[in-house]
Amino acid sequence: MMHQQGSLMPALLDDVLCQCRSAETHSGVDPGGGGVHAEDASSVSSSKPVSRRPVAGDWHSDPDHSAHPCDICGGPEQEHRLKVLFQVLDVNGDGGICVNDLTIGLKKLGVYRTEHELMKIVKAGDKDLDGQLDFDEFVHYLRDHEKKLRLVFKSLDKKNDGRIDSQEIMQSLRDLGVNISEEQAEKILKSMDKDGTMTIDWNEWRDYHLLHPAENIPEIILYWKHSTIFDVGESLMVPDEFTAEEKQTGMWWRHLVAGGGAGAVSRTCTAPLDRLKVLMQVHASKSNSMHIAGGFAQMIREGGVRSLWRGNGINVIKIAPESAIKFMAYEQIKRLIGSNQETLGITERLLAGSLAGAIAQSSIYPMEVLKTRLALRKTGQYSGILDCAKHIFRREGVAAFYKGYVPNVLGIIPYAGIDLAVYETLKNSWLQRFATDSADPGVFVLLACGTTSSTCGQLASYPLALVRTRMQAQATLEGGPQMNMTGLFRHIIRTEGATGLYRGLAPNFMKVIPSVSISYVVYEHLKITLGVQSK
Repeated sequence: MMHQQGSLMPALLDDVLCQCRSAETHSGVDPGGGGVHAEDASSVSSSKPVSRRPVAGDWHSDPDHSAHPCDICGGPEQEHRLKVLFQVLDVNGDGGICVNDLTIGLKKLGVYRTEHELMKIVKAGDKDLDGQLDFDEFVHYLRDHEKKLRLVFKSLDKKNDGRIDSQEIMQSLRDLGVNISEEQAEKILKSMDKDGTMTIDWNEWRDYHLLHPAENIPEIILYWKHSTIFDVGESLMVPDEFTAEEKQTGMWWRHLVAGGGAGAVSRTCTAPLDRLKVLMQVHASKSNSMHIAGGFAQMIREGGVRSLWRGNGINVIKIAPESAIKFMAYEQIKRLIGSNQETLGITERLLAGSLAGAIAQSSIYPMEVLKTRLALRKTGQYSGILDCAKHIFRREGVAAFYKGYVPNVLGIIPYAGIDLAVYETLKNSWLQRFATDSADPGVFVLLACGTTSSTCGQLASYPLALVRTRMQAQATLEGGPQMNMTGLFRHIIRTEGATGLYRGLAPNFMKVIPSVSISYVVYEHLKITLGVQSK
């Protein structure tokens, strides 16, 4: 539906894809003018000097073809029909379909796709990374893609009558930020409507979209937005995708404000655990074993209950500039990498998100140093944030505000990469196993997937985060060594072993579930207050 330039898939392909129609409808002529006759396909198959290959006539060989409902995932003729389609598209007969094969084969079937779209199809299905699709990969791709198409069809079918009309097309496109007139909607309908009813049934929808790449289904992607509601104190997540409508109507900044407010409340509620994590990262060692209960007792004994929230003020203040800079940088990088798509693929998201995170972290990094120093301060050491900044500047100079910068930036890549990879894996697994009527997973599935992925991301980047914190705090340790990143890594491994790189991990993970839960509740309430429409 988002690709109006695509030609209507001809009746020849209807047969191959096991459409539930009577034999009379398979005239071999594309109502949209782009089709071919069945005999044309047989000439494609028989033109090569090879042993007997199935030809177009085979598609009509089953006299009961229209007697049973079937789709691409089932039916007694499934294997045979998919082999026929595969061999028609395998132009050079080498047992694999490459981009060139798809270009030529689809043109002969009256189906026109851009080279970029065909490359995405091959890339999506190419499991062994040999640059082409063998038969098993081809079938797996079609099955997976058709399931996604069915979910999208059901989500667009607002009336739940098995058909999509012009009003439903207008509403669905409006949800994605594309406003069109009824006349334009009817034009889109006509491009897919084969039976002249001015509505699209499932078969017509599948025919039109099946050989478009899977990444071009924004409805599924938009259901699975997650980053704005997750705040576990580490702002390394890849920013969310916003639709054109959200950008035009100003909903994007409402989402960001709601996410920022949720993060502020969440961080404040879990600040004692965050401060304990910092103390354990810096002070815990083999000789000075610091446990959770003992750590809390020590903090309260030294500065009272209020001391549990030391460093939280600057931690909350930095949310706004970091979120705004990251969002703006992400949008600019999307343009620079030449993406004209509303939703990026996972590799592009990782690249754009990591660069945006690095830019945002570079801009607010002095605030990260201040947060660490304030969390570690003793009672009466500083009167506030500005006083702490003045002391650091006078004693250590400007360079002190960027201590630990290198491990901090390096930590973005494993965090964002693993967070995205795990989230996508969990999402696809859910879609494959449990999605039947909707691509919408519901809030609990989203929270579970997001919490798991962000936890895995933190686990991967934690040693770098620990080294960063120790470098930020080195000047506060009387008589302690002043080391660079590699020297500090070696020192920790030599004196404490590999477990030394994970000091403070327990309180860090203890705050994940309460952080996410609080973030979500506050986020939903703020969305209502700010008038953000939920999908």
